[in-house]
Amino acid sequence: MKFSLLAPAVVFAALLATATPSILTAVPGSDSPPPPQRIHFTDITQAAGIHFVHNNGAFGKKFLPETMGPGAAFIDYDNDGWQDIFIVNGTAWPGHPGRVSTPVLYHNNHDGTFTDVTKKAGLAIPMYGMGVAVGDYNNDGYDDLFVTAYGQNHLFRNNGNGTFTDVTKQAGLTTPPEFGASAAWVDYNRDGHLDLLVANYVDWSPQKDLYCTMDGKTKSYCTPETYPGASVRLWRNRGNGTFEDVTKKAGLYDTTSKSLGIAILDANQDGWPDIAISNDTQPNKLYINNRNGTFTEQGVAAGIAYSEDGVARAGMGIDAADYDRSGYPSLVVTNFSSQMIALYHNERNGLFVDVAPTSEIGRSSLLTLGFGCFFFDYDLDGWPDLYVADGHLDDSIERIQQRIHFAEPPHLYHNLAGKGFEDVASSMGQSFDAARVARGAAYGDINNDGAPDIVVTTNNGPAALFLNQGTTNHALRIKLIGTKSNRDGIGAVVSVKSPTTSQTQMLRSGSSYLSASELVLTFGLGTSTKASSIEIRWPSGAVDHLSDVSADQIVTIREGAGIVRAHPLEKRR
Repeated sequence: MKFSLLAPAVVFAALLATATPSILTAVPGSDSPPPPQRIHFTDITQAAGIHFVHNNGAFGKKFLPETMGPGAAFIDYDNDGWQDIFIVNGTAWPGHPGRVSTPVLYHNNHDGTFTDVTKKAGLAIPMYGMGVAVGDYNNDGYDDLFVTAYGQNHLFRNNGNGTFTDVTKQAGLTTPPEFGASAAWVDYNRDGHLDLLVANYVDWSPQKDLYCTMDGKTKSYCTPETYPGASVRLWRNRGNGTFEDVTKKAGLYDTTSKSLGIAILDANQDGWPDIAISNDTQPNKLYINNRNGTFTEQGVAAGIAYSEDGVARAGMGIDAADYDRSGYPSLVVTNFSSQMIALYHNERNGLFVDVAPTSEIGRSSLLTLGFGCFFFDYDLDGWPDLYVADGHLDDSIERIQQRIHFAEPPHLYHNLAGKGFEDVASSMGQSFDAARVARGAAYGDINNDGAPDIVVTTNNGPAALFLNQGTTNHALRIKLIGTKSNRDGIGAVVSVKSPTTSQTQMLRSGSSYLSASELVLTFGLGTSTKASSIEIRWPSGAVDHLSDVSADQIVTIREGAGIVRAHPLEKRR
């Protein structure tokens, strides 16, 4: 981060009265647009029982980790088919006064409300938490939690009975104190077991803390240039509940990096997962999978390392998606204020080109500082849209730069059928567009109506939960169960065709910033009432084909067996 000087059903129904102006969405392949959709995001945080407030532990010393968190995740931890919410928390610094805090797990009550089950689940463990990744590392059918932290990260094994056990030590994941950031589960060697990639920020500790100032009088948070970098870690899953550190063996060891975000993608479409890393004031990295347990770094050669003018920007969040149906995933990276968001378009020849400077994305994000970000199809028209959570690091920034603010509104970029993006955040509801000191962000369908909802965290402030309402388009949700592949099916590539859309998504862990979105794929089908065909390319190499699958349902597809379960989506209100 470079400091630059330049609710229940009745509640849902009642809140519909706050609907905002229409958003017209064109349907590819149709002669005329469908009727207007009055889409908006309703703030249901309090009505839903989400009372989380982040604790950054600040006590006046301006320790660097205080500016960073927290992350959040959607996880169906009890396999009841409803997305629960996990939010990471900081705590008081040892030896200093302050509130002792723990992460929080909220159980989805299926009626628009959530219950705090943290203690019952065995997760009330104080730590200076940062990020979270969700995945079934032991293939027992229950998703586990990996929480990054300053100090010691934690692996919580899901016991399958509503509780978790901290198995960090027995899994072999203990390390010297590190500054963990984002994390992602990835079966990089395609052996059927989820491996773990962890981003580390900088080499900082209270003992190594330096005095920095912006006005020459008072201490301020130091920039990352002040501290040495730190390498990411890649942990290979041995398949017996333990992990081996293969960072150096895999070619990922690099202590010049100052990593915050991780995106898994198949950049060259060879069927093997590659890794993109957003770095803060250091070049972004693109690690291409050599298909033999090693990676080759290609960030500079691919064009994602620097800005157009050759500057290493302050990269925060990152995500990947085929937003224009080119058949190849592109990348988005959020950056510091005065640097604009980067949208690296995949040119399908090993090169990426940043198209943000000539687009609405670049122009509208120039003065904001982006953190959490993700592609998702909020209006279900079959084209991935883009959400960005914004918020500055310095609460005194407005005294130095009057056009830049500490609390900032988000961006919601509507995909114009692959021909560009339009920022429509201001039309999505007053609370949705409110200024926040936002950090983590994730999406998940909390009420099973097919429309993805959003959770956002703020630094040293409350979390916010937004319900997606008003879309009339059809959707198909797909849950995967691997057999030869890892149980979650992470890394599987799913292609869905309908009379009006043709789209492809990879089921991925990671992305955004410190956060984890749901492990269910949602395909917006526009006006189509069925998917003509579905193809699943599993990490094992197996390929499944299905045809004529009705829309407006969630289907569970098991590798090699097709659809094993199907439920209609809930009625939208």
